[in-house]
Amino acid sequence: MEIISQLSGSEILIYLLGFFAQALFGARTVVQWVQSERAGRVVSPTWFWIFSLCGSVLFLVYGLIRQDVIILFGQTISFYIYIRNLQLKQVWHKLHQVLRWAIIPLPFVLMLWAWVIAPQRFQNIFTETNFASTALLLGGAGQLLLNFRYVYQWYFSEKAQQSLLPLGFWVISALASLMVVYYGIMNTEPVLLVAQGMGFVVYLRNIWFALRTRAVVVQ
Repeated sequence: MEIISQLSGSEILIYLLGFFAQALFGARTVVQWVQSERAGRVVSPTWFWIFSLCGSVLFLVYGLIRQDVIILFGQTISFYIYIRNLQLKQVWHKLHQVLRWAIIPLPFVLMLWAWVIAPQRFQNIFTETNFASTALLLGGAGQLLLNFRYVYQWYFSEKAQQSLLPLGFWVISALASLMVVYYGIMNTEPVLLVAQGMGFVVYLRNIWFALRTRAVVVQ
């Protein structure tokens, strides 16, 4: 409570934006978890990718405001993999063409907007970031893994021509989440800390599901 009382009104609003974005990521996890529990195996629901895309847009805005290069880098990559999974789920083409063309360049439009209204602040994201710090390197590696898991997932989905969430996706997620949690602790980034800390539990649960499914298939 003492920490909250020390925050200004604008800082509280910024954190609320970050937590709301993470709430959307949390919603995708809950949907995926519930449907996996019902199916008794790992599933890839359409709403997982819809919530992911919406959360990514808000988290990009949060990353710009917080001047966090790790968030910006990670969410820009993930954004387009979310779109690809919506294409594989046969949902993307159902959106109006104008809306699709408006969504596709959104990460770069947001960064251009940030540069136009506050060029010095935008430049500080890159000039004032200590790329040699252990926390940043570990957090960056964790964020790279969080994005690599979607490349990994994308590969398997393209191979099967359907949206899948394989075992490796959850193993990478669990490892990466621990790295990002360390980054969140060292950089006082509560949004990442809470989100990845809670996500770690879900990742472990899905690993168990995937291993159980494999054991049943082998038998």
